[in-house]
Amino acid sequence: MPINTRVIDNPKSERVRRVADLASRKTRERSGRFLIEGPQSVREAVRWRPDAVQDLYVEVTQALGNDRPVSLTVQRIEDESQDSTIYVHHVTSQVMARISKDSQGIVAVGNLAAMETDPDDLELRGDALIAAFWQVRDPGNAGTVIRAADAAGCAAVILVDDCVDRLNPKTIRSTAGSLFHIPVLTMSTDGFFAFAHDRNVPVWAADVYGTPDRTPEQLPAVLADPKARKGPKAVLFGNEARGLETGELERCNRIVSIPIYGKAESLNLGTSAAVMLMSLAMSSHAGTILAV
Repeated sequence: MPINTRVIDNPKSERVRRVADLASRKTRERSGRFLIEGPQSVREAVRWRPDAVQDLYVEVTQALGNDRPVSLTVQRIEDESQDSTIYVHHVTSQVMARISKDSQGIVAVGNLAAMETDPDDLELRGDALIAAFWQVRDPGNAGTVIRAADAAGCAAVILVDDCVDRLNPKTIRSTAGSLFHIPVLTMSTDGFFAFAHDRNVPVWAADVYGTPDRTPEQLPAVLADPKARKGPKAVLFGNEARGLETGELERCNRIVSIPIYGKAESLNLGTSAAVMLMSLAMSSHAGTILAV
């Protein structure tokens, strides 16, 4: 697609206002668009999901009488975007500051509909691992756990019940591009358990305390069981502050905890997700028991 040769220089223009307003969830839902900020996230969107990217806004500076992107990194992303149907708009620093305080010279506008995934389209082969997160409210935490799930090679991430918007700009930034590598779905609690049941996918709860009737199994002991390492599974993590409630724990096939060998009282959600998911992924791929 062409690069617009006219530099957008009016921070108060209607186009600039519409892009800046995508920071609001209501605007995203109403317009069917969302905002991708910063070189890392924009690069991964352009590279892996160009179908979901509609426009790039690139900050330029005057150099030798020409309008050039503010950095070589931004220039490379602009060049790569031209292999796809993405329209590029050059803007001044004042316009970019109006659009986003976290742009580092480049933002993209994405198509919300293109990011929707039908659960029936998910392919759960072999030892497929699904990361599920119940009532995760903080966008930074949501982005971190999506990134951890991507690193662990999960088949999908499912945000369960009342979670933060996965297309919140801070969530997208926190995924460091992983949002564009892995399907991220949203489901109700009942919908999630029905999804797992219908596909014969056992649900493991990642929880420290368990229930009055069920004590959590420690992760190293679970990994020592070859049968436990085989086959697909979904790991359900709880809310940052409250963990999982008894009702959700009782619906899970297993309750598994990460042992703590030092004096720390607990691990935060991002660390727990990284340890649990990477341990399961490495055990499945290597067929060996990991020291956790």
